[in-house]
Amino acid sequence: MKSLAEIYSHLPDAPSEKTLERVDYEARHWSSPIQGPLKPGTEEHKRAVAAMFRDTFNPYKPSVIDWPKLDPETLHRITSLPIWDIAVQTEGKARLRMAAYADMITDPDMKDALSRNAWEENRHKEVLTKLVEAYNIPMAPEPPYVTPKDTEWAYLVTGFSECVDSFFAFGLFALAERAGLFPKELIETFEPVMQEECRHILLFANWLAWHRATMPFWKRPWFELRVIGVWLFLAYERIGLARSIDENGEEHTQDNNFTVTGAKDITAMDISLPDLMQLCLDEDDRRFSGYDPRLLRPTTTPAIARAIIKGAKLWNCVRSKIAA
Repeated sequence: MKSLAEIYSHLPDAPSEKTLERVDYEARHWSSPIQGPLKPGTEEHKRAVAAMFRDTFNPYKPSVIDWPKLDPETLHRITSLPIWDIAVQTEGKARLRMAAYADMITDPDMKDALSRNAWEENRHKEVLTKLVEAYNIPMAPEPPYVTPKDTEWAYLVTGFSECVDSFFAFGLFALAERAGLFPKELIETFEPVMQEECRHILLFANWLAWHRATMPFWKRPWFELRVIGVWLFLAYERIGLARSIDENGEEHTQDNNFTVTGAKDITAMDISLPDLMQLCLDEDDRRFSGYDPRLLRPTTTPAIARAIIKGAKLWNCVRSKIAA
């Protein structure tokens, strides 16, 4: 039996040799050759999900990324973002949680997909670690990464958290690019990482549908209660700030909710909440547009964003009538 570290540190096979242009295109565009609908719970759906994740792999290497030199103002803007401790630690936990859940799955197709997901989470941690080293970002000591006692709960927390954070990160990333406050080279460096997050939540959404469809009916009520519990936990987790103390006794304040509230930290542009939500929706649609439309997409966070937009329009309408 493989150790969890082996699952997230070794790919099941060696990446094929492809040009960077071809790799980038194939990471964003994929359709299953299987004909007909891809209904969750069927062999066709499950095989398509596993094939999608395998075929869209991007073999970039964090160790050879050429981190661009930054001017003092940009460097300060990046190093002062309240996210780095949480970002590195989140990926450290995610790789272990993905590996632990992959280890307990018996289905070979889903085990393969989630094992690859664990490997990519480990690579995300390497990317962030290289960035922190390149720009001398002060970090609090990393806590020990412990194998989760409740593997399913830990996997659900990581999966739903990525669905929420990635949705808003897509919009913030586009906002940072439009504002021009970060150099083009840095944007291009992180672009494959952002698209990789899209693949991760595409996998999670389809795993979730497959898992629901194949579990015994008598387990379903308890599972749905756990899902509700995860959403409540994530809402609680995003209230306030996380604080940690480094070995020098200095406090590091990290924003758990940065992906929702971070627009003001990455751009001087004045953007309203409804406009930011629309940007997130547009970017979410754009990043998913190249994948087979028969595969399911995450729906909860986009639905919340649409509700915010509709609520803002209704409020503006009511306010204008009161003013008149």
